[in-house]
Amino acid sequence: MHPILKLVAERLGIGLLLLLAASALIFGLTEVLPGDAAQAVLGQGATEENLANLRAEMGLDRPAFTRYFEWLGGIFTGDMGLALTNKLPIGEQIARRMSATLFLAFWAAIISVPLAILLGLIAVRYQNRWPDKLISGITLASISLPEFMIAYVLIFFFAVQSMTWPIWGWVGMDPVAFPSFASVSPGMPLSAQLYAIALPVAVLTLVVLAHMMRMTRAAILNVMQSAYIETAELKGLNTFAVIRKHAFPNAIAPIVNVVMINLAYLVVGVVVVEVVFAYPGMGQYLVDAVVKRDVPVVLACGVIFAAVYIILNIVADVVSILANPRLRHPK
Repeated sequence: MHPILKLVAERLGIGLLLLLAASALIFGLTEVLPGDAAQAVLGQGATEENLANLRAEMGLDRPAFTRYFEWLGGIFTGDMGLALTNKLPIGEQIARRMSATLFLAFWAAIISVPLAILLGLIAVRYQNRWPDKLISGITLASISLPEFMIAYVLIFFFAVQSMTWPIWGWVGMDPVAFPSFASVSPGMPLSAQLYAIALPVAVLTLVVLAHMMRMTRAAILNVMQSAYIETAELKGLNTFAVIRKHAFPNAIAPIVNVVMINLAYLVVGVVVVEVVFAYPGMGQYLVDAVVKRDVPVVLACGVIFAAVYIILNIVADVVSILANPRLRHPK
């Protein structure tokens, strides 16, 4: 077997094992949660008979080992069951919520990934000069701030105070304020949806941009120490051409890794942002399910988040393998 195919097969096998381990961990954590799920659904006024009937319906009267494999079999066949709170199919709810989360993550990635790479190249080009120090300082500040704080700062300035800015009068425009609640629906025009998600996209961009930019800068600077870079400089190429044509292509593997990790974060780590902006995505769905002790929804969301994270990390590994010329051209 070709070395690349062998390594890819190994990564896929490891990813499947990790997903199974993650599903077992998620199921086990829901089992040890304090309280009674049936009591949380029916309320404190429920009778013992109603509680017993609901526990039987939820399968709580059977061993956890049996329930885990039944639930796992349903996940692999696409049957995620019904939500306890509204009796709606979890698969349909997740499909709708996941599309909303992917829509938010897509626009954040479209902005953050090219901008992070460009800023990383600029920082390397002007290493230890004021552009590098300015970019590094701003990105370090954004890394240091928690997401909810960045979100509330943007809401204050661009949703609450934006209407009073004198700049609108200076440029001859009517005051514009972005919505503090990212309310979107499938029937909305694309322009209206983009206007609604402007602030959550800005928060996610600031959060992931800093990490990707700093890793891009570090990866390129590491390659710049190589002997062939010095040879390219001795040939008379300008610094930016050396970085673009020689350093950046050879630093692509670590850059792809960090980009994929941050793309996974855009999908998996949006819980705080979606809650702050009341965005109808997977993060908000998961939080609502946790509050209501809707265990089937929590399990389904947890497995999907784990699968997305594992798949994107496998993609990063495969791209890193393909970027290695010793594996592409074995002797």
